Amino acid sequence: MKDNACYISESHINQIRLSLKKKQKQTDEQTYISIRKRACQIVFRFPPPDFYKDFSWAIRLSRKSFETDPVIVQLRSFAAEHLENDFGHGLKHAVKVTLDAGALTLIEGRLAAWSEEFIQRRLCIAQCAGLLHDIKRKEKDHAIKGARYARKILKNYPFSADEVEDISQAIRNHEAFKKTLEISTPEGLLISDCLYDADKFRWGPDNFTDTVWDMVSFFKTPLPKFMDIYPGGMDKLVNIKSTFRTRTGKKYGPQFIDIGLAIGEELYEVIKTEFAHFL
Repeated sequence: MKDNACYISESHINQIRLSLKKKQKQTDEQTYISIRKRACQIVFRFPPPDFYKDFSWAIRLSRKSFETDPVIVQLRSFAAEHLENDFGHGLKHAVKVTLDAGALTLIEGRLAAWSEEFIQRRLCIAQCAGLLHDIKRKEKDHAIKGARYARKILKNYPFSADEVEDISQAIRNHEAFKKTLEISTPEGLLISDCLYDADKFRWGPDNFTDTVWDMVSFFKTPLPKFMDIYPGGMDKLVNIKSTFRTRTGKKYGPQFIDIGLAIGEELYEVIKTEFAHFL
């Protein structure tokens, strides 16, 4: 016969486990909120990358098109409905990539001596690619699936078959450290390269204000595990420096990464000291 004074039922044990798990989850969430706050404090001490100062005119024109082009406005509404932010690659990320891809297209288009009319059209193409590039981010081989999806939905937008193909191929080629599809036209290649560089600009300071924290929240990563994989993440930042594709990206992209590395190194030490009791 069980001693009722000492006996704890299995259901009671499970309730205790669930309670402890819930408390640990709340502790982890609050800890990451505090770490993210410290990360943002570090980021804001650094000056913006030179790209935004040297090409303020291109950023301004890209934003104007983003806000006024009817096609972009319509596609932005579509992206807002279909992009999820769980992975750190939601609408906020897409908008930043879109604006910078547009700016790079303006800059590189002038370097290529394209007509202003043609540059404006290519600006629209680049911004469409930016808005849709992570539309399948949660799926395996998201770039390939995103490219297929873009071909499908863009049939309802005023683009030629060649323009849709340029957008689709740019999305297909935007992942780092992956084999790219060969693009046969210089204008198509430029859209692809501008999208890639704009996306990789986000591996700088943005990594530590938004992306990392959205991803650990999605994966429910315990802080000790986060610190275990942290050095590997920093190595990836180093490796991305040599992958920029446009002339402008090759010149300015490495600075984004250098700033990100400096932020990441400082944050790593902050976590080890200020949050040591959680490790």
